[in-house]
Amino acid sequence: MRLTEVGAQRFNDGAALESPASRTPIDVLIVEDNLNDADLTTHALKEQIPPERIKEVHDGAEALDFIFCKGDYANRDPRQQPKLILLDLQLPKVEGLEVLRRIRADPLTHDIPVVIFTTSKEDRNIIEGYKLGANSFVVKRQDFDQFVKGIEAMGVYWLVMNKPAMKIQS
Repeated sequence: MRLTEVGAQRFNDGAALESPASRTPIDVLIVEDNLNDADLTTHALKEQIPPERIKEVHDGAEALDFIFCKGDYANRDPRQQPKLILLDLQLPKVEGLEVLRRIRADPLTHDIPVVIFTTSKEDRNIIEGYKLGANSFVVKRQDFDQFVKGIEAMGVYWLVMNKPAMKIQS
């Protein structure tokens, strides 16, 4: 385990995957390959969410494994999906837009709010993100204080103020 720049602990081995905390429902899934941005995002959200209810993954393939309960996450309950996914676009292994495409294609995951959270300001990424079903497209702020305030505002909106669609029982 090592300490990150904002003080969060990061595990370097798979031991954390089978801990009791791994069975805790996840409110926010952060899909971000930049460890500093991921740590800052977690740090900014901790006012609204206990840190054990935030999960970071660092590439698109790991995100898909987590969401669809495969690989290292095969024992995860697929009914306990995150309440919000913050998705970077430029990811290793599987790019962010492909992750979004697969989320929206599956009936078990198509309702999860996905916010594209990226440095990209390219119109083609914005257009394609919304075409694929992104709920929001947010460009990361370069200023530390603006970055943290933006994340806090997203957390309040999506996890406190937003009323998600109810699943209809048949």
